[in-house]
Amino acid sequence: MRRAWLVPAIWAIGLSGCGRGSGDEAGLLKIAVIPKGTTHEFWKAIHAGAVKAERELAGVQVIWKGPTKEDDREQQINVVENFINAGVPGIALAPLDDEALVRPVREAGHAGIRVVIMDSGLNAEVGTDYASFVATDNYVGGQKGGRRLGRLLEGRGKVLMMRYQVGSASTEKREQGFLDVMGAEFPDIEIVSSDQYGGATTETSYAKAENLLNVFPELDGIFTPNESTTFGMLRALQGSGRAGKVKFVGFDSSDKLIRAMAAGEIHGLVLQDPLNMGYTAVKTLVNCLRGEKVSARINTGSEVATPENMSKPRIKKLLSPPIDKYLK
Repeated sequence: MRRAWLVPAIWAIGLSGCGRGSGDEAGLLKIAVIPKGTTHEFWKAIHAGAVKAERELAGVQVIWKGPTKEDDREQQINVVENFINAGVPGIALAPLDDEALVRPVREAGHAGIRVVIMDSGLNAEVGTDYASFVATDNYVGGQKGGRRLGRLLEGRGKVLMMRYQVGSASTEKREQGFLDVMGAEFPDIEIVSSDQYGGATTETSYAKAENLLNVFPELDGIFTPNESTTFGMLRALQGSGRAGKVKFVGFDSSDKLIRAMAAGEIHGLVLQDPLNMGYTAVKTLVNCLRGEKVSARINTGSEVATPENMSKPRIKKLLSPPIDKYLK
C-alpha cells in the first residue's frame, strides 16, 4: 500500500482548468497536501485523513510537505512555490496566513493547478482562486466554546481569552464567535482580556499564559482557540496551582489535554474532525481534477467534549482519531 511522500519530486505535468489533471508516466495522479505545520496532533490527524483518501482512490498519490512551525510563512510559501515549479496538478493547502498565501495560490491557478483550501481560509477580499474550502465552521465552533464556558459560570464572572496569532483566519473566527456569544448571551460576564496572543508554539503560549495569570490573579473562566494555546494555558494553570479551580474551555485535542479533562483541569474542548478534513480535502481535490462538480464550501463539523460526555463513542473518536492506523 502506498504511503504519502514526505518530500516533493519533479514531474513534467501540464493542465488548465478543472478536470484536466494528469499523472506521471505510470499513470499516477500526484497531488500535494500542505499543512500549516507538522508537529501538532491536529496536523497528524489531517495527514492520516489524506492517507486514508489516498488508499481509497485508485491511481492517486499524496505528497505531504509543510513547515515545521505554524508561524513560518516564508517556508510555507516556498513549499507552495516548489510544488508549482514541480508541476503538480493539484494542491490541498491549509494557509497559515490569510493574506500572505493569496499570491502563491493565485500563481498556482495561473499555472493551471487546482487548489483546495482546508482548515483556514484566505482573505476573500484579495483572493478566492480555489475550487473548494473544506473546514470546520470556525465561527460556530467559537460560539460553542463560549456557550459551554458561559453555562459553566452560570452567566457571571471574569473571563480571559488568549488568542492564537495574527493572520490565522480559522482561529480569528473562533475568537470572534466566542466574543460575540459572550456579549449577546452572557452580558454579566466580564471579559478582562482578549487582545493577547499566545503565538504558534506551546512554549510561546505557555510564557504568555503565565504572564496573563500573573496580571489577572482573580479569574473565573478562560477560553483558548487551538491546541497550542490550550496546552500552553493548561501548563500555566498547573504551574500556578489554579488548574481545575478556573473554568477552562479550549479547542482541539491531544493525549495530554484528554488526561487533563479527565482529571477535571479542563472543562470543555471544542473538537474538530481533522481526519475527516484531510480525507475530504483530498477527495474533493481529486474529484475536481477528474472533472466532477465540487461544492465551494464543505463544513466538516464540530462537537464539544466535556468530562461528562468524553467516553461516548462519537466524542471519543474525535478526541483520539485513529492516526496510527494510517501513519504507521
